[in-house]
Amino acid sequence: MTEVLAQCGVGIGWRPEIAGFVAGLPGLRFTEVIAESVHPGHPPRLLAELRDRGVRVVPHGVRLSLGGAEPVAPERVARLAAVAETLDAPLVSEHVAFVRAGGLEAGHLLPVPRTRAALEALTDNIRRTCAELPVPLALEPIAALFDWPDAEYTEAEFLTELLERTDVHLLLDVANVYANARNRGQDPLDLLDRLPLERIAYCHVAGGRRHEGLYHDTHTDPVPAEVLDLVRELSARRRPPALLLERDGRYPPAAELRAELDAVAAAAGLPAIT
Repeated sequence: MTEVLAQCGVGIGWRPEIAGFVAGLPGLRFTEVIAESVHPGHPPRLLAELRDRGVRVVPHGVRLSLGGAEPVAPERVARLAAVAETLDAPLVSEHVAFVRAGGLEAGHLLPVPRTRAALEALTDNIRRTCAELPVPLALEPIAALFDWPDAEYTEAEFLTELLERTDVHLLLDVANVYANARNRGQDPLDLLDRLPLERIAYCHVAGGRRHEGLYHDTHTDPVPAEVLDLVRELSARRRPPALLLERDGRYPPAAELRAELDAVAAAAGLPAIT
C-alpha cells in the first residue's frame, strides 16, 4: 500500500480559495482535501474534475478523534468512508490526536499522552475505523506545543508500536518532525532516523514560524529552509515519497505558490509539476 502514491511526485492540498490554481497545474498527480469539507456524493465541481482527469484525491480527516478515550463515533467513520468512495480515493488519512472528550469539542488537534493506556485506546479506535473503511488508512503524528507528563514512550517508540499493532501506514509530516524536535530541544534528524520510514504512504510539507521561543506549525507561512533540508535527508534515506504542500490561509500569489512547489520538488529530487 505504501506504493499507492509512490509515483505521484509533488502535490498540493485542495482548498476552495486556491481551487483554480490547483486545477491549473498540468503535472499534478495527487491532491488532498479536508474530508469534513466534502459533502458525500456531491464534491465541489473543480475537485470532481480533478478526480475525473485521473488525479488521485486523498480525504484527510480531522474530526475522528482516534486518540480519545471514548470509542470513535460510527457516524463520523461512515461519513469518511462515503467521501472516500465518492472521490475514488486510494486511501484516507487521519491524525494521532484527540479532538473531543466528555462530549466537548476542542476545535483543535490535541496530543495524545504517550502511555500504555493511550496506546490501547488508539489501537481500539483505529481497528474499529479500519473495519468500516473501504480503503487503507494512514496516520499523521501531529505537531505539539507540549507533551503530557509521565510519558512511557518516546514519540518514535509510541508511533512504531502503534503502526505495528494496527498495520496501518504513516503520513509523515516533515514539518511536524522539525517542529516537535525543535520544541523539545532535540535534533530533528535524530527523530527522523528513529521513525518507521518504511511505512510512509505519503508526506506533508508545510511552513511555520517561531513565536515566544516555540516553533508553530502554521500552514500560513513559507516552508523554511530547515524543513526543505529534512526533505532532502528523507529522500536520501528512501525512494522519494509523494510530497504534499499544505497551505491553509494567507495564500500568496500564484507565482510564489509555484516557486514553493518547485522548491519542495527540488529538495526531494522530483520533477516540478508547474
